[in-house]
Amino acid sequence: MSSSADNRLDLPVVSERQSLREQVAHALRAALITGEMRPGTVYSAPVLAAQFGVSATPVREAMLDLTKEGLVEAVRNKGFRVTEMSDRDLDELTEIRRLIEVPTVARLAGTDRAESFDLLRPVAQEIVDAAERGDLLAYVDADLRFHVELLALAGNVHLVEVVRDLRKRARLYGLSALHQRGRLPDSAREHLDLLELLAAGDAGAAEQLMRDHIQHVRGIWARPPQ
Repeated sequence: MSSSADNRLDLPVVSERQSLREQVAHALRAALITGEMRPGTVYSAPVLAAQFGVSATPVREAMLDLTKEGLVEAVRNKGFRVTEMSDRDLDELTEIRRLIEVPTVARLAGTDRAESFDLLRPVAQEIVDAAERGDLLAYVDADLRFHVELLALAGNVHLVEVVRDLRKRARLYGLSALHQRGRLPDSAREHLDLLELLAAGDAGAAEQLMRDHIQHVRGIWARPPQ
């Protein structure tokens, strides 16, 4: 198992525009989602703090937040270990997302929500733009906002929180590979296509696209080579 000192991450230096705890948690969550922080690896709060340019306290606090989300686990006197996700875990997360999101999104289809769909188009375009320039963290942020705001149109706040939690627990290990193969923009454009189908009131086609999109995401969630 790798030691924390050997695992330097490409992390930003945080500022004071928002709480250090929030900034650190956001940066670490992004590193977890994109797979930069590797499963089974132990990371030391003081080592990470040095990379961020802050004290160890906000890093420990942020790590405790991630522990509550199930992304890391505390290792006594060592730091925090990134929790591992098995293929079965990823399959089960995919199944739950499919059961929740596919019918919910399909029910949104209709011209009476055209204005709401128009408001989501800039977010969908952000996803495409981030994919085309290879900005994976911006891609993840915009993708999360799009799906959460789309589901929010159904009016069920508990459903939105469940999906948000499911997405936080995933690891997009395949995102970099998809970008390197030049296929990330194609996946990104599915968000714009989905809005077009919903605005046109085509519930059947929107349901199928949403089903396909989640299955594509399962491929992105694939475990990294060991």
